[in-house]
Amino acid sequence: MKEILLIRHGKSDWDHPGLSDHDRPLNNRGRRDAPRMAAALRERGVVPGSIVTSTANRAATTAEVVAEGLDVPGERIIRIPDLYLASPRTILRVIQGLDESTDTVLLFGHNPGMHETVNLLCEGGYVEEFPTLAVAWIELPVEFWGEVEWGTGRLLERLVPRQLDGI
Repeated sequence: MKEILLIRHGKSDWDHPGLSDHDRPLNNRGRRDAPRMAAALRERGVVPGSIVTSTANRAATTAEVVAEGLDVPGERIIRIPDLYLASPRTILRVIQGLDESTDTVLLFGHNPGMHETVNLLCEGGYVEEFPTLAVAWIELPVEFWGEVEWGTGRLLERLVPRQLDGI
């Protein structure tokens, strides 16, 4: 059995017109929500073997903050350029190529690809919205990551930052 947590990056800052989209940082809300989401995942017993992220600043920073909150060493964060604004097909390809020695992975990326991937991956489930720092915790009844296909997952939980008041 494998588990993947698909996580959209935290809220980003649009106040830097000279920066490329790839280089945009998290804004105050994104920096506030990321450690709160890490705490929520910790409370639920999430222990990732690895973390995979887009190379975009906002996604990589979100991944680093969540990793720190889950006591995952920085060297277990894998940055994959292809995850920047990736299509569902690209995200699935990344999932299928994950390290087989790891059963639980956090994958940080961007909409619309992340939202579409959640809906394609989960059999019979439909997530209407996937806002910044949303988490889709998906159980995959497979032995190997390479066996993951559309419709093989089961959504265990969907978390969004507004659910975390008090954390």
